[in-house]
Amino acid sequence: MTDDTRVALVTGGGSGIGAAVARRLLDAGQRVVVTGRGEERLRGFAKELGEPEGLLTVPGNAAEYDDVRAAVGTALAEFGRLDTVVANAGFATGDSVAEGDPAGWTDMVLTNVLGPALLIRASIDALKETRGRIVLVGSVAGFVPTPGNLYGATKYAVTGLAENTRRQVTEWGVGVTLIAPGRVETPFWDAHGSLPPGSLLTADQIADSVVWAMDQPAGVDVNTVVVRPLGQPN
Repeated sequence: MTDDTRVALVTGGGSGIGAAVARRLLDAGQRVVVTGRGEERLRGFAKELGEPEGLLTVPGNAAEYDDVRAAVGTALAEFGRLDTVVANAGFATGDSVAEGDPAGWTDMVLTNVLGPALLIRASIDALKETRGRIVLVGSVAGFVPTPGNLYGATKYAVTGLAENTRRQVTEWGVGVTLIAPGRVETPFWDAHGSLPPGSLLTADQIADSVVWAMDQPAGVDVNTVVVRPLGQPN
């Protein structure tokens, strides 16, 4: 690998969409730092891929600024640069705002909303140097209201954060892409007890969209990509 090999940091990258993005980038010859709360899951992910030289796993909480800064610092110390951050960490409690259990809401809001903002703040200086890209993984739920869905409200916040961030960082040569998936077959649905009915996208298909946005020619900034499985009406 040469010094101009691109480097990406993916939060929540031990499974689902984050893991699929990391695999795609590694296959493309990039170096990747993957974070997540589950150290064992991260170790398993690295082992599954054969412990590639270009992969670093860093346990940490996406909603804790010290952890996020440490992950960015690790990327810079080990690989010397940072070209892309992918704010993928997030989850849903699977309940409703009028009937659910508030005990789980604080963690969800902090992870889904504060987490991406912390990643932007921790990485922006490095991204200015490489004229890099911020990728925020949102959701169709951040565009289409669903009855009682507080998770959807957190993703509405991510939709707004993407454009608010773009309007600030574009003058520094940093791109911002919001990837908003519809229904995807990932561990996300574990909180709901079962997969939703109908057609589902795969995590690899969403990863394709992320990598496509990252691979646009210099000077092109793809900002919002909503990806649904054919047949999803909402």
